[in-house]
Amino acid sequence: MVPPEAAPVGPPPPTSPPTTPSRHAWGWSLALTILLGLWTVAVVVVPNAIVWLIGDTLVIEGLSLPVVFWPLVSLLAALLAGVPALLLAQLSPVQFARTAGRQWLLASIFGVLLGLARLIPDTYHEVYLAALAALAAVTAAVHMTVTGRLERRIQPDRWMFWLSLAAGLLLLLPWLWVGSLGGVVETVLALVAALAVAWLATRPMLALTSRVATCGGSGWGRAALAGLLAGVGLTPLAAGVGEPAVQLLALLCVPPVAFAFAALRHKGEPSVVALLTPVLFGLLALIDPDETSLILGLRDGLFWGAVGAVVTGVLALLAAIVVLVVFRRVCWSPWLAAVLAAVVAASGAAVYATVGRPGFEGERLFVVMREQADLSGLDSIPNHTDRVRQTYERLVATAERTQAPLRAALRARHVSFTPFYLVNGIEVDVGPVARPWLASRSDVAHVLLNPHLRPLPATAPPMRGTAGAPSGTPWNLSLIGADQVWARYSTGKGIVIGNSDSGVDGTHPALRGNFRGGDDSWLDPFGTARSPSDHNGHGTHTMATVVGAGVGVAPGAQWMACANLPRNLGSMANYLTCLQFMLAPYAPGADPWHAGRPERAPQVLTNSWGCPAVEGCDLYSMRPAIDAFAAAGIFFVAAAGNTGPRCESITDPPSNYASTLTVGAVDRNLRVADFSSRGPTPGGLTKPDVMAPGVDVLSALPGGGYGYLSGTSMATPHVAGVVALMWSANPALVGDVVRTRAILAATARPIELTGRVCGLPADTEGAGVVDALAAVQASVALTPP
Repeated sequence: MVPPEAAPVGPPPPTSPPTTPSRHAWGWSLALTILLGLWTVAVVVVPNAIVWLIGDTLVIEGLSLPVVFWPLVSLLAALLAGVPALLLAQLSPVQFARTAGRQWLLASIFGVLLGLARLIPDTYHEVYLAALAALAAVTAAVHMTVTGRLERRIQPDRWMFWLSLAAGLLLLLPWLWVGSLGGVVETVLALVAALAVAWLATRPMLALTSRVATCGGSGWGRAALAGLLAGVGLTPLAAGVGEPAVQLLALLCVPPVAFAFAALRHKGEPSVVALLTPVLFGLLALIDPDETSLILGLRDGLFWGAVGAVVTGVLALLAAIVVLVVFRRVCWSPWLAAVLAAVVAASGAAVYATVGRPGFEGERLFVVMREQADLSGLDSIPNHTDRVRQTYERLVATAERTQAPLRAALRARHVSFTPFYLVNGIEVDVGPVARPWLASRSDVAHVLLNPHLRPLPATAPPMRGTAGAPSGTPWNLSLIGADQVWARYSTGKGIVIGNSDSGVDGTHPALRGNFRGGDDSWLDPFGTARSPSDHNGHGTHTMATVVGAGVGVAPGAQWMACANLPRNLGSMANYLTCLQFMLAPYAPGADPWHAGRPERAPQVLTNSWGCPAVEGCDLYSMRPAIDAFAAAGIFFVAAAGNTGPRCESITDPPSNYASTLTVGAVDRNLRVADFSSRGPTPGGLTKPDVMAPGVDVLSALPGGGYGYLSGTSMATPHVAGVVALMWSANPALVGDVVRTRAILAATARPIELTGRVCGLPADTEGAGVVDALAAVQASVALTPP
């Protein structure tokens, strides 16, 4: 056998002492780490902001950004941030810099994984929250399994958990003020998702702060450095939380939490989760991503969400300072820290109950029944009032009969609902998770999303006019010859025009004189305004263009109105509520199904709104309602939309229906406005049907002033006013929608085709610009049928 080697004799060989980075190397590493941190923040924030802005602009234009873009943005940001972070982790001579590189790379990967949840469409918020929670939890569990639990090396302190929870609840206060909860299921899923994402965030964050704790320097210096490093690490994670633009709000408020995180010197995952979860819950539960859009304006949900995010970020920084100055000097016990957390929680409850908006404001669905009312033969009824009444009665009878089984099923499940008859359907107070069950019923045609706006701390003030009342006839009225009709025929007397819009300022001098009055001429479904009012200004402008003294096409006609746009974002239920009121007006609080007064219906309806997919409508969802007005002999005018000059851009109901007289916009030189939507419709219809002035139109605005606005919204009331002039001049034509439309088309003034033409000229320009004088002359000369 071979004998074993003898043990070495004598002292061990000399070893090289551990190398310590020089002050120069440490300084360069610190500077490089800070620069790389700034780079990481930039490549995460900038692409997310740009893609959100592009996507929101496309939505305004009637288009949409493919959902796959969001995961691609996350992947691009991870590559741009992760590769330099990997180099830092491998090449830096300083331990904390290497740790920062590794953890930033890890956080970038986590952000990509969380971004996969954005493959779910924005409108399925409950499904998104469930997917986000699952992705975060699975990722954290896998990472924990591979790397081991951090608590084995870092033992938590009970008092630190309660102190962290107190800080987290403090950072929740701004969200309790600016936001409001969705549905119950949505709120629970938001809490689960917040917990899961906070748990995931502990993985890189604890590694960063524990490494910096070993560095020298003062407590302030270590807290600042740890806060910077952890804040950079939280940035890609925050970018993966929330649907657009909630992730932008997260980028404002989540990274600053890292400074409070560092100042508290966290020990253990529970403390980190207690601090981060309330902030994430505020974002996911109290902010509706559907309302963080520029469609609603700059003073709506996006504005208040930004306020909440900024205040949360500032509070996080202040909390870090207070901890460093005061709390480090206090000898904390678990009981004392728990009492502090309870005090902050009680303060949050007080904020929510007093300046917040308590309760649940969940999304809803709109169920369209398979059977719709048969309205054939109504056009043969000679008396217009009888025709409207029989239309109303048929609609109600059909809806009551066919909705009975579904209503019973909803009551059995204790689900609240609101039935409608104009489109035979039911608004159901449930979220998208109930959609498959409703759609599976044999008596249901399809189920639509029905957005429900959450209340805000305050809404934007209405538009105020800076121009004075016109001294003469405005150019738009002269262009269509309305002033010549007044002098020779009629001003619209005897005709009532209904307007569904943001409301009407009934006290305006241009409008107060010809409001029809009574208890059934005004409806505000969203508030308590018992007299006509307008929180926006759009409705006042359009109503005055029809009947306003000095600015209206038919100043002798009367008007009634309904507010269908609470904040420039509607839904099927919103629009149908007002349209049912127009078909059969009713007193406040009365039952629209049985207390409607069809004999009080207006003869003409002007509608400067559309219901795009973002509001839940599909191409055909509202067609039964518009067909019902045609059957009743009520003239329905609607705006083409403002998504031109793109071809085939007349897509939003009700502008895309044959029963709608669709109006495009021209300027004072008879040129088609660039913004005016073009045809043909998805169904192949030639639209718009007629054009009218819609650029720089002077009309009334709330508060007694006047202002200039542009849009097909401004063009539409011109045509409604011309119909009022026609029917006033020849009452025998009232209710004869077919012949009235034929006259409008035959008498319209041709215009020179300029700019973009979509297929046939008529597809872009309609039949021409409405000519009030020619139309009224043709109406007066019309022989009885």
